[in-house]
Amino acid sequence: MAFAPKPGCPMCGIVSAASAAATSPASPSNSSSAPEILWRDDNFTVYRETANPVSSKGHIVVVFNLHVPSLYTLSSSDLPLLVSLRDISHRVLTSLQTPSSPLASPVSAQPQHLLGATPNLRSTRETFRVGFITPPFKDTKIPVTDHLHAHAYVLPADRMGWWRRVAYSPIAWYDVDDLIAEIREETTNNRVRSGVNPRPIDFVPDAGARRGTADGVETTDPSLLVADPERGEISPNLLPPTPGSSRARQQSGPTSDASIPHLQV
Repeated sequence: MAFAPKPGCPMCGIVSAASAAATSPASPSNSSSAPEILWRDDNFTVYRETANPVSSKGHIVVVFNLHVPSLYTLSSSDLPLLVSLRDISHRVLTSLQTPSSPLASPVSAQPQHLLGATPNLRSTRETFRVGFITPPFKDTKIPVTDHLHAHAYVLPADRMGWWRRVAYSPIAWYDVDDLIAEIREETTNNRVRSGVNPRPIDFVPDAGARRGTADGVETTDPSLLVADPERGEISPNLLPPTPGSSRARQQSGPTSDASIPHLQV
């Protein structure tokens, strides 16, 4: 399996423990120091950083369930995954500000009525920060560098020491909105910049996820996203292949695209 769990990896241990707790919620935790899991789905495990938070109002860590070694492993097909990471972070941080929210309940009680809600991007961008710390920098209190994870916290960062502040500064910090915008600029050939004011493209999670050449040959890389059809999510890998693409050639037998002539430019 690609990106299989790595023995001894702290993040893989958190993901594994959260998965076991989700399947057997009645089983007690093996350690009193186990992190507080706030959210878990097929793609991410989110826990609250309580030992060394950078903000007194809330600091969470969003861990990829797969042992993805680096931010640079991601491609354009992972745009829906990054949008999901951002939206989940916003909702979890919002729930920490309002303890009565269902998101503050155990991971087994998934708040399904909030999953389809569209967050107010302007207000969340002014209140929360969500992003990655890029190598060679790292959070000295959470020094895991080979299992991809994002940090999200509520402003202001009033518990961040001067040395940790370097890792969360523009020198090392890669905001998730900046990452999404830069990938979209590359794949759509449009100038898309992130900012406080959202644009229509910000509400289309898979905008820019597919890429190809001018003659219609698709070059989209496989995505890490595990899509949930019940929530209306569609993985780029499940979309109909472009005629002439490698995925189309790999399919056996006639397809619905077979009768459509392929325009060569």
